[in-house]
Amino acid sequence: MDLLARREHSRQELRRKLYQRFSDTDVIEQVLEKLIDDQLLSDARFAESYTSMRRKAGFGPVRISAELRERGVSESIIARHVEPNTAQWYRQAALVRAKKFSESTELSTEERAKQSRFLQYRGFTYEHIAQVFNNEET
Repeated sequence: MDLLARREHSRQELRRKLYQRFSDTDVIEQVLEKLIDDQLLSDARFAESYTSMRRKAGFGPVRISAELRERGVSESIIARHVEPNTAQWYRQAALVRAKKFSESTELSTEERAKQSRFLQYRGFTYEHIAQVFNNEET
């Protein structure tokens, strides 16, 4: 319970942490099932919390989706919580870019490529990145 009191965990994360502390696999699986039945453990709640946290940290939908997959969250839950084609991601990409790079009226090809790579590393799609640069030009 101490692990769940600090933050939400995915089932896979909590299982891994319990295996590090305890050796009885049957008991661990029973505990996980009980936590799910009592709604104390939820991959959907974890995905919502994690997505919100990472979005606030300036990461895009591609990166967040990959991180959720690494933590054992199912594709259906990821699709529900990380929709890459929404306007919020375009705004987020623009904010992340503005925070990292100074505004300049004319970007060299090298500078534009550097900024694009940074946004791609942060997990934004090509469409998000293109929209950021297109909005700047208009």
